[in-house]
Amino acid sequence: MASVHLHGRKGPVRLKEKLEKERSELRDLVGKNLHVLSQIEGVDLEMYKDVVLPRVLEQVVNCKDEIAQYYLMDCIIQVFPDEYHLQTLETLLGACPQLQPAVDVKTVLSRLMERLSNYADSSPEVLPDFLQVEAFAKLSSAIGKVIDAQTDMPVVGAISLYVSLLTFTLRVHPDRLDYVDQVLGACVRKLSSKAKLEDSKATKQVVALLSAPLEKYTDIVTVLTLSNYPRVMDPLDAGTNKIMAKIIIESIMKNDTCVSTADKVEVLFELIKGLIKDLDGTATDELDEEDFKEEQNSVARLIHMLYNDEPEEMLKIICTVRKHIMAGGPKRLTFTVPPLVFSALKLVRRLQGQDGDMAGEEVPATPKKIFQLMNETIEALSSVPSSELALRLYLQCAEAANDCDLEPIAYEFFTQAFVLYEEEVADSKAQVTAIHLIIGTLQKMTVFGVENRDTLTHKATGYSAKLLKKHDQCRAVYACSHLFWVDDQDGIKDGERVLLCLKRSLRIANAAQQQANVTRGSSGPVTLFVEILNKYLYFFEKGNPQITPGAIQSLIELIKTEMQSDATTPDSASDAFFTSTLRYVQFQRQKGGLMGEKYNPIKV
Repeated sequence: MASVHLHGRKGPVRLKEKLEKERSELRDLVGKNLHVLSQIEGVDLEMYKDVVLPRVLEQVVNCKDEIAQYYLMDCIIQVFPDEYHLQTLETLLGACPQLQPAVDVKTVLSRLMERLSNYADSSPEVLPDFLQVEAFAKLSSAIGKVIDAQTDMPVVGAISLYVSLLTFTLRVHPDRLDYVDQVLGACVRKLSSKAKLEDSKATKQVVALLSAPLEKYTDIVTVLTLSNYPRVMDPLDAGTNKIMAKIIIESIMKNDTCVSTADKVEVLFELIKGLIKDLDGTATDELDEEDFKEEQNSVARLIHMLYNDEPEEMLKIICTVRKHIMAGGPKRLTFTVPPLVFSALKLVRRLQGQDGDMAGEEVPATPKKIFQLMNETIEALSSVPSSELALRLYLQCAEAANDCDLEPIAYEFFTQAFVLYEEEVADSKAQVTAIHLIIGTLQKMTVFGVENRDTLTHKATGYSAKLLKKHDQCRAVYACSHLFWVDDQDGIKDGERVLLCLKRSLRIANAAQQQANVTRGSSGPVTLFVEILNKYLYFFEKGNPQITPGAIQSLIELIKTEMQSDATTPDSASDAFFTSTLRYVQFQRQKGGLMGEKYNPIKV
């Protein structure tokens, strides 16, 4: 019973195997015959066109066997010359919609297009023939008919056909952007019938379709002229949109492409919106931190690739970028605002000296307008909050406003920086960094009148003295001494206030030493005293009359006393620093001349 049952199961299987074997043998025979036919001397293009191809295709269509149809179509494409296919394209393509629905027509068409592309590559002189026979139009029409005829063809199949057609177009007609856009438009129509691309294979095909023009033209500016390119991206999910955005940015970076008009920047930022803002409601804090940083850094690098020599157009580009990045959510602003600000400041440097009015006409791009825009932009960043970064950017803008001789604007940026320092910078280490940045920037300012400069230096010295740790207070206060004595500005040489700063820092250093003595049971290192000594020497050499040899001598004696004290903890770094400083004083004494005379009263 079991053996009978087994035999019953094997029967149909063996029959199927036998049929497939017979079909394979027949297929080989027909294939060999077609090959022989292609080699016969009398079969020229005219005979092939008028007799051979129509008769063969008639047999193919009438055989109704899907496997045989696929094989025979493939045989025709492989065995007959490229020139014959080009000249009989309409006839060959006309058979495709008549094949059985299950026939893999997309592979047949893809191989035909690949063969024709190779023909064009190897024989550039035949390119006019492609135009003459309207190869693109015929292939495009045939693909449309095949897709319409096979209503159950999955989306991935249809898109793969468009990928093949686009590849053919880019290889044979790279200069015909209208053809490229036409292929993308056909793909848009197919995709619009689907609310979303559920199939990952279909998504990959769309990415391949969109990547092909980038690889061919290498210049994203060319791609940005294709009206249907952004529309193909619309159906992509947020993840795939990001992948495509990265590919676009990588192409720009790799080819060092400069995008130079606001219109093209608008299109570009629409294309990469997957990196600019949240497309699917996913909060940025749900994203992988490293991936997010990498993505936003790529956008930041991109912003530096947007440039135009014309100030008016460059300002439009800056405004376009600003519009897009401001919609990206607070977490992205820390990455995207700084490159925008520096891009704007580059433009400001080019416009230095313009005050917004030339020959009675209003100039669209002026430093004042750009600074106003940057002020609003950085203000958005300070509310993120990312106050330390905002403070740095305010100071950069203040420096640029100084170079443009715009005192009120420079003062406004400093005011904003101080407000941030007062209200937002709470961490003690961040305060130290911030106050030194403020002092360093203020020292370089040449635009301020006496009143504004006094107001700002007073604030800087006040905040310096209020830092949490004594040694930080001391260093910030002696740094402020440079605000009252600037070499290249004759009006800023106030020796009295320099001395006041140094004396104040000395008092703080002394308090720090006493504090260390109480908390540790021994004095801390005398490094702060040596640092202040070096400041005394600096201003002494600069000719500050308030810094006398006697004051320097007293400070040297104080340091020696502190170092010899039993309460002081030995510190090799402080010892070496002090020894080096004394060696310098000795060298200056021995040098002779005016400097030697100045140093002569100082005994080491």
